[in-house]
This record gives sequence, structure tokens and C-alpha cells, in this order.
Amino acid sequence: MKRLLSALSICTVLVTTGAALAENPMVGGAAMYADKNIVENAMNSKDHTTLVAAVKAAGLVETLQGAGPFTVFAPTNEAFAALPAGTVDTLLKPENKDQLTKVLTCHVIGAKAMAADVAKMVKDDGGMHKVKTVGGCELTLKADGGKVTVTDENGNVANVTIADVAQSNGVIHVVDKVLLPKM
Repeated sequence: MKRLLSALSICTVLVTTGAALAENPMVGGAAMYADKNIVENAMNSKDHTTLVAAVKAAGLVETLQGAGPFTVFAPTNEAFAALPAGTVDTLLKPENKDQLTKVLTCHVIGAKAMAADVAKMVKDDGGMHKVKTVGGCELTLKADGGKVTVTDENGNVANVTIADVAQSNGVIHVVDKVLLPKM
């Protein structure tokens, strides 16, 4: 009887763990774990190596490993590559740390907002919802037909390509453009 109960307990843990993993989408070819923080998961995504390098250069690793909650609109490597030539290299220089920090914190909201939350806020606000980032930028969120877009202060529109990547300290939404503060 003890063996049967032990086997059932192990099966329950495996099924529960499998179900939890199935709920989180893969990002950059890597599994994303809801019990890991934003930095731990982002470091495993081959599509976010530029973002991870930028977070390290800006000194934001400890912050994004903190309790949160955070919503991070995480630009892909392709999004960074689409910036004007030399922009990323310039931002990564130590003398530009403040500017890099501003750009990165304009991708972070100090709350956990899943796609359903965003859709509700947008609907409640008549088609768009403005939100302040931890960097002081104002983003405009829109949701239409199950797709979420994020518009920065300069009118650049980023599409959420992978939504609801749950983290232990918030959520990541993968975006296809880098959001920029008004300069």
C-alpha cells in the first residue's frame, strides 16, 4: 500500500509539473519556468542575448531578479538589430549607462499584467490604455482580435509575439520592436 501511495504521489507531482510547464510558452528555443525569475528565464532564450547583455551593462540584473511584480516587454535580438546601425554598441558603452537604463526601464511596468489583464484595461478604457513604466515612459497598450500592441512615446509600435510567459516575479511578453523614451 505504501508503494502504491508513493507511486501515486510521484505520478501526481509529474502530471502537475508537466501541466505547469505546458502552460508557459517556449521562448528562444528554451523552456520558460514559472518558478524562475525574469533574468533566469531570459538568460536561457537564444532570442534575447542582446537584451540580457544590455540588462547586465545597465546594472539591472539584481532589480529584475527582485520580488517584483514586473511586466517586461522583452525585445528580441532582431528588434535590437533593427535599430539604426551602431545604436546598440553605443548604448552598451559604460559612459551611456544612464541612457541604456532609461531605454530598458521603459520596457518594464511595476505590476504583473497578463494579456487578459491588458485586454480588460484596454476594453475598459475604450480601445487603448496608457501606462507608466518604471523608467517614467508612457506606453499605450491596445488589444484587438487577441493581439496586443505596445506604442512608445515616439509612435513606434511593438507587437507582442509571445504573451504570458509567467515568471516567479511577474510576466514577460516578447515584443518585436525596441520601445524608446521620448528624446
